[in-house]
Amino acid sequence: MKNVIILAVLVISGITQAQTNFEKGMSKAFELWEADKTDEAQNMFERIAKAEPKEWLPNYYIAQINSLKSWNEKDEAILKSQLDKAQEHLDIAMTKSEDNAELLVMQGQVYTNWVAFDGATYGMKYAGKIAELYAKAIELDSKNPRAAFCKADWSMGSARYFGQDTAPYCKDVEASIELFDTFKPETDFHPNWGKERAEQVVAECKE
Repeated sequence: MKNVIILAVLVISGITQAQTNFEKGMSKAFELWEADKTDEAQNMFERIAKAEPKEWLPNYYIAQINSLKSWNEKDEAILKSQLDKAQEHLDIAMTKSEDNAELLVMQGQVYTNWVAFDGATYGMKYAGKIAELYAKAIELDSKNPRAAFCKADWSMGSARYFGQDTAPYCKDVEASIELFDTFKPETDFHPNWGKERAEQVVAECKE
């Protein structure tokens, strides 16, 4: 019995230590990111991903970093390198966490990066997929504010491109802000971005 108790304590201690290391690593990665040390933050997330093979969050943030870096990138070779890396880590994350609304939203963002870079080339390829991803994300998690906002923002951009009325989508963005106001991430490390951008879009709608 004593040996069983000792073994149990050792197992629990090991789990606790692993969690502590994960939390410390994630905190450090976010600190680097907030300090505009993006490359260092990405390297930290990559180390965490290797050390914590069951955790999807490090891969998610590697994908997000590369997506964010790609929005204003004009060099196609650099863009491709960044978005290929984003896709690689999204694919890994999706094997770790199936039917995850946050991952579907990020996939939509990566596809949107391609469309934003060259709509003529990538619009036909990805437009339908992007709409489907956001719709599925909402189906999986109807209270997810990023899914609601990104769907509305994508629809608004599409309407603007085709010369259609964007007013209905402005209302959808406003509705997403209500979701942001009540949303609570599962942990301090789970995705919690988007509200500021949604508020910016609403402000633009009123101009």
